[in-house]
Amino acid sequence: MNVVFEDNHIIIVSKRSGEIVQGDKTGDRTLADEVKAYIKEEYAKPGNVFLGIAHRLDRPVWGLVVFAKTSKALARLNDMFRNGDVKKTYWAICQNRPEVPEATLTHWLTRNEKQNKSYAYDREVPGAKKAMLHYKVTGQSERYTLVEVELMTGRHHQIRCQLAKIGCPIKGDLKYGARRSNPDGSISLLARKVEFVHPVSKKLISVESPVPDDKLWQEITKLKQA
Repeated sequence: MNVVFEDNHIIIVSKRSGEIVQGDKTGDRTLADEVKAYIKEEYAKPGNVFLGIAHRLDRPVWGLVVFAKTSKALARLNDMFRNGDVKKTYWAICQNRPEVPEATLTHWLTRNEKQNKSYAYDREVPGAKKAMLHYKVTGQSERYTLVEVELMTGRHHQIRCQLAKIGCPIKGDLKYGARRSNPDGSISLLARKVEFVHPVSKKLISVESPVPDDKLWQEITKLKQA
C-alpha cells in the first residue's frame, strides 16, 4: 500500500495487484484494514477508526483507490462516483492492437454472478446495463499495446469485458480471453489517475498512481506517446 494523497477528509492509496479492497468470502486481510491500521498508528488514534469505501477496484488490478476518513466526505464521494463526477483514467496492456486507434465504445453488459463475469452485447438485451468508455492507443512494444481508457460508466469488469469484446483482452486476464496468466496473478490493468473536486474543500484533486515495478510495464510506458 502506498499513500499518494491524504488530508483530514480523504485518503487515496495505490494498491498492488492481489490486494482486496473490502472483505469477501476468502476472509483475507483487506486494503481497508491496512489503511485503518495506518491511520490508527500514524495519528495515535484510540478506539475504532472510521474509513468509508467510496468505490471498488478488482483484486488483480493495480492502482488508485479513494477512501473517506469522515462520514461527511463519504456521503458526498458516494454521490460523486454514482453521478460520474470523478474522472477515472486507466492504462491497460492489451495482447492485440485495436483496429481503430481511438474510439468510444458502447455496449450492453450482463453479469453472471455465479461465474463472476460480465458479457458484452452490441445491442440492448434484457437485464443488461449500458456501458461506455473512451480508449486511445498510447504505446506499443514488440508484442503488446498500451491503451489509455477513460470510463464513462462504472459497470462490473467493464474495461476488461469491453476491450475483450473488440478482440483486445488485457494481458494476464484469462477470464476474458488472455492467452496466458501473468506470473504474479495480476492482470495488466492500472487505475492510473483520478480527478475530482474535493467534496469538502472544493479544490481540484488530481492524483496519479506510480507504474507497477514490472519489466513490461516499465518498458511499454517509456515508449508511451505524448
